[in-house]
Amino acid sequence: MASSKKVFEVFVSKIPWTIASKDMREYFGQFGQVKKCLLPFDKETGFHRGFCWIGYTSEEGLHNALQKDQHMLEGATMHLNPPMLHFRICGERAREVFVRP
Repeated sequence: MASSKKVFEVFVSKIPWTIASKDMREYFGQFGQVKKCLLPFDKETGFHRGFCWIGYTSEEGLHNALQKDQHMLEGATMHLNPPMLHFRICGERAREVFVRP
């Protein structure tokens, strides 16, 4: 399996409602190359739901983000949950695999 398929992912919660996906990518990009930022929105309110998944291209980026004691944006402290290794297996049907360390 090619290493480019791997995403080293962390779940982030307590995100202020004023923060956009672009802001999250920019902030977490200081720790390593961000491959994905999934910030789900509530269809009824139009606001994001206050949590997201940040996926790094390398384990080093994830490690760097987890080393910081507090992650603050716009005066609010965000919470990082333990990481998962997430990658897709290509074949007839793509499927996702999650492995907790």
